[in-house]
Amino acid sequence: MDSLITAAARALAAGDPLGALNRVALRDDAPALALRGIAMAQLGDLVKAKALVRRAARAFGAREAVARARCVVAEAEIALVSRDLGWPAKALEAARLTLDANGDRVNAAYARYLEARRLLLIGRLDDAERLLGEVDASQLPAASRAAHELTVAGIAIRRLRTTDARAALARAARAAQRAGIPALAAEVESASHALHAPAARLLAKGGERLLLLEDVEALRGSRSLVVDACRNVVRDPRSAVSLATRPVLFALARVLGEAWPHDAPRDALLARAFGAKFTDESHRARLRVEVGRLRRVLRAVARVTATTRGFALSPRRARDVVVLARPVDDPHGDVLALLADGESWSSSALALALGASQRTVQRALDALSASGAIQSLGRGRARKWVTTPVPGFTTTLLLPAPLPIE
Repeated sequence: MDSLITAAARALAAGDPLGALNRVALRDDAPALALRGIAMAQLGDLVKAKALVRRAARAFGAREAVARARCVVAEAEIALVSRDLGWPAKALEAARLTLDANGDRVNAAYARYLEARRLLLIGRLDDAERLLGEVDASQLPAASRAAHELTVAGIAIRRLRTTDARAALARAARAAQRAGIPALAAEVESASHALHAPAARLLAKGGERLLLLEDVEALRGSRSLVVDACRNVVRDPRSAVSLATRPVLFALARVLGEAWPHDAPRDALLARAFGAKFTDESHRARLRVEVGRLRRVLRAVARVTATTRGFALSPRRARDVVVLARPVDDPHGDVLALLADGESWSSSALALALGASQRTVQRALDALSASGAIQSLGRGRARKWVTTPVPGFTTTLLLPAPLPIE
């Protein structure tokens, strides 16, 4: 291994992509191409980075399986940060097996981490946890250990386990400090903001207040009947009823929950559930049908009774009724939540992450764009969406180094 390649790899490990480029920018051999690709990725030129890493993978000979596998891992990272969630996961798995078989435990563990991050983005938390459980984080370099703990914290946040999330973020901060990479420390600090920012609104008895993530976690263990508008679930201390696939029934449940302990007028129920501005007998007949369905679905946790002016919700075991809503009420809040990570997303990646059709996602993107909440970059199949203008600094990639060399 020549001295320039070694120096470039060390510069990348220290978070200095420009220093790495100064050493290998004019070289076209396979190790130099791979290092240039990683450096361009860290500088934010993901298109150029992808092309360079692919060239490097082709340039490595058939006997250099480990180096080629490391290039696959680098390309997988670039795809992940580009939100190309359809990138072939089997290629990453094959690369991981090659690295494992050849004793490269660090990069094999990093390949597991990348797949866990992808699974986290598309909501497969159990699979992501299983993958991370196969990694001994104590054996990883400081930078990779910080990346690992960030993913652990992300899973804990999605599962509303704030104590576990704080512990993982503290470990990530210590690892980032030992790595001495400022961008990595900033990544950990940015992730920590999720624990200190409003996560939801609590609506109860005509009032509302913002809740932190730990408050939402505490609410799950309370004795209240919670109409959860973040996940479209109605739950009490013993059981939960999902209405995620029945939006009309959930809209009725939410109106009844917001009105508790009083009843909800029929006009309010019709307006929120059906969008009806003017009502006639057909609307009222449909309301009776849907309320009957809601009564059957919620029978284990609450009663729905008719009153003179509408309907009322009465919990069976809980002591009160509260509504948990998103911090900002928007019919396309799930799309905004994914775009809030600051990365640019394609409509196909959003559809995969949300488990929705691409046409449904595109309608949501068009509505959000018309309201000025998001904007698009590029055209045609290369079109992507962001919540804010492109920032003046590049996205930080947590790449292991040295990746393409022994």
